[in-house]
Amino acid sequence: MGNKAIYILGISAFYHDSAACLLKDGVVVHAVAEERLTRVKHDSSFPKQAIQSCLDSEEITVSEINYIAYYEKPILKFDRILNTFLNVAPRGFIPFKMAIKSWLKEKLWVVSVIRKETGYKGEIKFCKHHESHAAASYFTSGFKHAAFLTIDGVGESATTTWGVANDNFIETKQEIHYPHSLGLLYSAFTYYCGFKVNSGEYKLMGLAPFGKPKYSGLIKENLITIEDDGSFKLNMQYFSYSYSLKMINQKFCNLFGHPARDEESEITQFYKDVASSIQKVTEELVMLMAAYVKQESKMENLCLAGGVALNCVTNGLLQKSGIYKKIWIQPASGDSGTALGAALLVWHQYLRKPKEPQFDSLHLHSYLGPQSKPGESEGLLQDHHIIYEKPEPAELSKRMAHLLNQKGVIGWFEGKHEFGPRALGNRSIFASPVFKDMQRHLNLAIKKREGFRPFAPIVMEEYANQWFEMSAPASSSMLYTFPCRQPDKIPSCVHVDNSSRAQTLNKNDNARVYDLLNEFYKISGYPVLINTSFNVRGEPIVCYAIDAIKCFFNTDMDALVLEEFLIIKKDQPDSISSKFTTSYELD
Repeated sequence: MGNKAIYILGISAFYHDSAACLLKDGVVVHAVAEERLTRVKHDSSFPKQAIQSCLDSEEITVSEINYIAYYEKPILKFDRILNTFLNVAPRGFIPFKMAIKSWLKEKLWVVSVIRKETGYKGEIKFCKHHESHAAASYFTSGFKHAAFLTIDGVGESATTTWGVANDNFIETKQEIHYPHSLGLLYSAFTYYCGFKVNSGEYKLMGLAPFGKPKYSGLIKENLITIEDDGSFKLNMQYFSYSYSLKMINQKFCNLFGHPARDEESEITQFYKDVASSIQKVTEELVMLMAAYVKQESKMENLCLAGGVALNCVTNGLLQKSGIYKKIWIQPASGDSGTALGAALLVWHQYLRKPKEPQFDSLHLHSYLGPQSKPGESEGLLQDHHIIYEKPEPAELSKRMAHLLNQKGVIGWFEGKHEFGPRALGNRSIFASPVFKDMQRHLNLAIKKREGFRPFAPIVMEEYANQWFEMSAPASSSMLYTFPCRQPDKIPSCVHVDNSSRAQTLNKNDNARVYDLLNEFYKISGYPVLINTSFNVRGEPIVCYAIDAIKCFFNTDMDALVLEEFLIIKKDQPDSISSKFTTSYELD
């Protein structure tokens, strides 16, 4: 008999984007954010369903888990919260009172919560928050040696860390601590511009190209002091997040001469200019940090991590700068990815297992989540009396390519769910980028969201550099923006500054979507499609077939490819749509 597999379960919970990840002998076999299963966007609750999904994927029980890895150290985090309150008291009593309830109820007793919710009786390891971020990036990078830079809102107390990674060991060199945080600074402007904190930061980034950075000097003169090495301090006179439920105070608003924008109100040019300004400051600061880390570490490769690493505009500038030979960002670089990082830390640093090249840093796929069971999709279609076909794969690609070329919009559902915030082909909505009004149509009739929001292109890898100015041969995870070489030809997936958050695709990444792209290229001459996540505003990306069906019938999509099945909207009886009416809170 052979040796039994070693299973490590990674968990992140109780802040936002809770998730679980399962390693089998050091290899990632399953990872999913709780929101995809509960259908609650950014769900922060204990990831009970995600954990069960991990166990089900390997057909094991919790008794077969050897270690549980938790993504941060709760005692250290509680100590920071307590000290913050003592430093600002008597201000801040109301948010402290609210926070203390959840801490005394569950966050301080993570071991007890894990055992109660899962029945697990084995060893639980606690990792530092920023080390979990760094590990998720480095141990999936394929690099033997690298520097790492982690930037987010706040972990236990660190908000920015850098260090070096060699073989199977990572070492933190320097940290910046709360309340000084680039992530929280960006979130403060997210709030000021009328978007939800920890949810709308990507909207702020998308809004920035509509404005001019005319307030970047004001920000640097008043809100943040930046040193040549990229270290910084915030002027806390303008921020209230350390003692209030709001990010900013009246002094902040007075500085800019306008109140915080109300959600859903008109976005005036002022707020567009403010968005442009904080984006510019963020870019300058990250570039300074990256250059300093290169100077100190002498490393040629960089692993970026943390929520700020999802700022694809900054990432694109950093890649183009040539400071590093290679940059790697793990696709789930926000807090959901710390479940993966914590598990990898236990495998490599606690168990001292060697780092093997299980990942290709240029083509790491994210297809690590749940998938429908055999027969489930067809059973649902039959149960709900939905009219469907089952074409041959080649015929399906051709028909969908022709539909796209005729201005149709299709939902695409297949295989395992992507882990991370981007849909990379398995849970996607596709449309042709050649029509000038397609961006508006998708925003209003399909995604039901703000009209300024841009869409990303997916492009056949062999043609990518003909269409986008890419400094790397591939960009399979949609984490960088690039200047578009032919913006007039694909206007609906090019932003106002002629940039695109392009995803490259080859046949090994996703054969079925590649065939669709290839067929579209044959009939249109364009090897590019719009690829946006399969969801509507306020809803997590669809996970299972029933989620895809509901979303399809709640939008103006023309067709749904549900694994090998094809559903055409105009063929359905009128009574079908009313069965699947759903609503979600606005993001």
